[in-house]
Amino acid sequence: MKILCVEDDEQIADIIKIGLESAGWTVCIATTGSEAIELAMEGGWGLIVLDWMLPDLNGIEICKKIRSSRNRTPILMLTARDAVGDIVLGLESGSDDYVTKPFSMEVLLARCRVLLRRDAQEKSRHIRIRDFEVDLVGRTTTRAGVNLRLTGREFDIFAYLIQNEGRVITREQLRYQVWNNDDAVGSNVIDVFIKQLRSKLSEESQKPLIRTVYGVGYVLERDNGA
Repeated sequence: MKILCVEDDEQIADIIKIGLESAGWTVCIATTGSEAIELAMEGGWGLIVLDWMLPDLNGIEICKKIRSSRNRTPILMLTARDAVGDIVLGLESGSDDYVTKPFSMEVLLARCRVLLRRDAQEKSRHIRIRDFEVDLVGRTTTRAGVNLRLTGREFDIFAYLIQNEGRVITREQLRYQVWNNDDAVGSNVIDVFIKQLRSKLSEESQKPLIRTVYGVGYVLERDNGA
């Protein structure tokens, strides 16, 4: 697990780095707001520990920039500001939690674990691929934030394919998973539902999300250069 720590005070940054690494995480230090945004946009972070006061941009500005790019990496804000208004401002800017300085390493580690656990639970419920987001519990699908009205069968097909990203799924597997192995459901019925699903997903023909594997079935691909 990689954690991005944004802190311009070298002593505090070293303390945080040692503490987080002792818990088994890999830590990268950024000392300016611009560096923090650049690294955050690269992705791959499990958590961002962000100081409020930095030499160029402050934590509030950084949070807003990160969230405006639809980056949902958990953010833990660090600051000496402890007024209620400041805490509210920090949370409303996009941070997920707030720890005031001075802090104990035990508290910081505990807050980090909570955010990482919460994020893991959220990811197990939500699946994101390209600009699609599927809520497996709420049974909703959005594209670029716009809700797609899928039928129950269409949603079940899409959810099964997206959970098996990169694997070729046969029509028999779809019949078993989506139609409870109903013998009355033939390949032509499945193909019709796939066609309807593709239409609602508004796939680009040159880069289809669901690719047909002729004679076998279908595969959902995150990035297809076909």
